[in-house]
Amino acid sequence: MHLNSIKHLRRRQLISASIRGMVLFFTALTLLPLVYILIYIIKQGIGSINWSFFTQLPRPVGETGGGIANALVGSLIIVGLATLLAIPIGIFSALYLSEHPQGRLAGMIRFCVEVLTGIPSIVVGIVAYDWLVRPMGSFSAFSGSVALSIMMLPIMIRSAEETLKRFPTHLREASLALGVPYYKTILQVLLPCSLSGVLSGIILSVARIVGETAPLLFTAFGNPYLSFHIFHPMHSLPLLIYNYAISPYDSWHQLAWGAALVLLCWILLLNILTRMIIRKWSVRY
Repeated sequence: MHLNSIKHLRRRQLISASIRGMVLFFTALTLLPLVYILIYIIKQGIGSINWSFFTQLPRPVGETGGGIANALVGSLIIVGLATLLAIPIGIFSALYLSEHPQGRLAGMIRFCVEVLTGIPSIVVGIVAYDWLVRPMGSFSAFSGSVALSIMMLPIMIRSAEETLKRFPTHLREASLALGVPYYKTILQVLLPCSLSGVLSGIILSVARIVGETAPLLFTAFGNPYLSFHIFHPMHSLPLLIYNYAISPYDSWHQLAWGAALVLLCWILLLNILTRMIIRKWSVRY
């Protein structure tokens, strides 16, 4: 081999090795803050985790112990209600976008979804306060759920639309050619075959809003007692963490760290569940 060719080959190998090293370095640099946050929260919060932490209510200032039962129950109710409100709107909007992608209404829906994606969560909270809290005359879990459901819609619609658009046209045409009504084609062919993408979008949107605090400050507001009434103020994990973290009491700080660890585990679990659903239920055409 000619000497110049050998030098050129070595130079290319050296450049490739340098680029590979830079990619690995910056990838590790990206992971470093995440690893540090995980270790720090686990270290600070693990001392609070015990059975009474999940089953008892917070205790007044000056008393040790207590738990976050009201915030856990409140988070489940508020997030569950927000999911129930967002699912029909998100799924039917995604169906319309996938079935009529070129229409004027589809363009308006896409524009609204893009705008919703960029709206700060605190603005959504203020809007929900003006729409619901003021007319109802009281803070409530319902108004908090409406605010969170608005924040869930962009992720849910985009994920479901991308999945539904991949559904082969010839399968839809084959179903219609066999005399199957359009609504049965949608409900019994299109949606079941796209179930993994739709479910993963729902779970990702839940993981997105489960830690939101700003909308709940203007809507659910918080409650030191255990409440199941959706039209009354209700506590949640993000609100508890915010209120206790800014308090001057060490015992409340410890509860806030424990609640932060529980919230972190919840979000990690939802992301792992999303990956499991995508791997197990994904349909290849």
